[in-house]
Order: sequence, then structure tokens, then C-alpha cells
Amino acid sequence: MNTLKIILRIYIVGIILLISCTRVGAQGEKTDKNAKPMLCVGQYWTEAEGKAFLDHQRKTYTTGEAWEKRAKQIRTQILKGAGLEKYPKKCPLNPIIGEKRVFEGYQVQNIAFESLPGVYVTGSLYTPTNSKGKLPGILCPHGHFGTSGDGAYGRYHPDVQKRSAVLARMGAIVFAYDMVGYGQLAEFGWKHEHPQTLKLQLWNSIRAVDFLLLMGANPKKIAITGASGGGTQTFLLTAIDDRIGVSVPVVQVSAGFFGGCICESGMPIHKSNNFQTNNVEIAACAAPRPMLLVSDGDDWTKNTPQVEYPHIKYIYGLLGNPNLIENVHLPNDKHGYDYNKRAAVYPFLAKYLGLDLTKAMNPDGSLKEDGIVIEDQKALYPFDDKHPFPVNGIRNNDDVIWK
Repeated sequence: MNTLKIILRIYIVGIILLISCTRVGAQGEKTDKNAKPMLCVGQYWTEAEGKAFLDHQRKTYTTGEAWEKRAKQIRTQILKGAGLEKYPKKCPLNPIIGEKRVFEGYQVQNIAFESLPGVYVTGSLYTPTNSKGKLPGILCPHGHFGTSGDGAYGRYHPDVQKRSAVLARMGAIVFAYDMVGYGQLAEFGWKHEHPQTLKLQLWNSIRAVDFLLLMGANPKKIAITGASGGGTQTFLLTAIDDRIGVSVPVVQVSAGFFGGCICESGMPIHKSNNFQTNNVEIAACAAPRPMLLVSDGDDWTKNTPQVEYPHIKYIYGLLGNPNLIENVHLPNDKHGYDYNKRAAVYPFLAKYLGLDLTKAMNPDGSLKEDGIVIEDQKALYPFDDKHPFPVNGIRNNDDVIWK
């Protein structure tokens, strides 16, 4: 009887410990804190805690040299935490390029290329209808907007199609590409919520820069802009890849919010046993390259003018370039990359990439988006009867080989 009581007590204590060591993440999933103690998920800090961290950090770098040392530590943790401390060998991109669909001032081609052997990145290439020489290149990652088939999903969202088309009209080569497990590859078996998604998504962005250069983009004028989860991709890539010359993370840079999806915070890129950072410091790794923060009053960027922006501007000032960081705050706007966000971004990219702003905006500040065709999701798929999915193509996350 005593033995049974002991077993019962051990069982109850075990259950209590198990419950106490779990936390509910931003996606409603329980994460074992003992197994993954270094993950900073979703609203990991309160607004006050995020500000306090920045206030403390500001005192630790008071010179440009001190910040550069800190930035190196941040980049190292991103790469180590993502499992990219040593890059895999870059395979040939072997691009699959679809036929041109010509519209008013721009043209679109469906694209797929290999980021790793058999691993395909899918997207759409937007280019001007009339252009000469090497053009600026812009990456357009998307956020977690919509659901498949609803007409407003991922890179098929009208906001993504509009900004990609307008930027092409302005004179850029624009590549809008799918997150891991989105789009056509999701129909083949790929999943977005996978333990290695952050790693592969970051690697795909690195290879997307390679693709832009392969397509003739000017290596001195490469930019990236995305909203929400696409904003996370924007500042992560900019932090680790100095080929990015201009960055515009939209409605995502926050002192306390670390990204709620596994593709943003599902690997220990923010924290280790003796290290802690947040997305403000990661975004600041762009310094002294031009960067625009776009924020709104209805999400975790509502305090950007008072908290995040001043801290990053301070860092730019340490490097002697305080005017290369800007913030457009839209207090009455909601989360997204909608009309007002695009109206803020076009002039900034035109300024630093040498694009023709008259192709995007009227003198009164209204947008020129007439004539842009919002294509159906499947019309933007790269694989079809003429361009079948390659026989070496990998159809699920678990078959990816890193070497």
C-alpha cells in the first residue's frame, strides 16, 4: 500500500512539473521550456520590458566601434541559432522561367529555382516593359496574410501584387517569393509549421539575392521590403547579408514582440545562455544602410516613434549617419501593407534606388495603381504542363538535405 502511495505521489508531482514547465506560444501550441528554453516567441516581453531592455543596451554601446562589436554578436547568434553558422555549398540555381505576361508598364514571369539540391523556391518576377542596363533589384517577401484559395493569400494578396507591379513600373527588377510551405509547393506536401522553417526561409532569401543578380540586377542597388512576417524576413536578411543596400520592414519591428510564427521565432536566434537581443537590435544591424520603418497604431509597432525608432536612430548616429533611418507612423492604420503603407514606401525606395517616382504617384500624393491586373493564385504558379515539377524536386520538408 505504501508503495502504491509513493508511486501515486511521484506521478502527481511529475504532472505538476510538466504543467509548470510549459507555456502557450503565439500559435496556441504548448512548448516545453526545458526542451527549448531559448525561444522568444510572440509577445515575449511587455512593452515596458522591451523598452527597459533597449534603455539598458543603449548604455552598453556609446561609440560606433562598440555598436559594431555588438552587431557582430547579433549576426553570429542569428546564424548559429538558425543552424547557418556554416553555409551549405551553393548549388546552381537552375531557374525555371515561365512565359512573359505583359501588362500596362510591367510584365510578369512565374519563377522557380533551386536553393538547395531539389529544394525549389517559387515566386514571380516583375520587370519593366521598357528598360536598359542593370536595374535595381527588390525582394518582396510576404507575411501571414489570408488562407489558400481566398484570393488574398501570401504573395498572391492584392497588396503584394500591386507593390510588385508598381515597383517594376518605377524601373526595378522585383521578385515576390513564397514562404516555405506556401503556394503551389503546399499542394505537393510542404508545410509551413516545421522546426526547420526559419532556417530554410532565411537561406531561401539569401539565394533570392543570388537570383536577382543572376537576372541582371545592379549589385549596388539591392533592396528588400515586406510586412508582418515578411518584415521579419526583411530585417533578418538585412542583418546577415550585406548585399542588401536598402531595407523597409513594415509593421513588424518591436521591442517586445518577437514574431508569433515558427518561421520567425521557432529557432534560438534571439537568445543563448549568455546572450539576449530583440528585433530592434536585429533591425539596427542594417546601419548605416538606408532603412525605413513603417508602423501603425493598431499592433505591436504602435510605440515605434517613441521607442524603437529613437533607439535605431541613436545607433545610426553612432555611425555618423542619423539621416539614413526614417520612420513613417500611421496611427489610424491597421496591420498590413495597404495603400497608405505603399504611399510611404515608394518615395523612400525611389530616393535610394534611383527609381522613377512619377510612375507610382501623382503630384497630390495619390497612388498610380490603375491598370494593375490582380492575377488568380494559380495563374502565378510556376509548375504546369510546359514546366513540370522536376523529377529531382523534393516534396516535403523532411527530405531536405543540408550539406
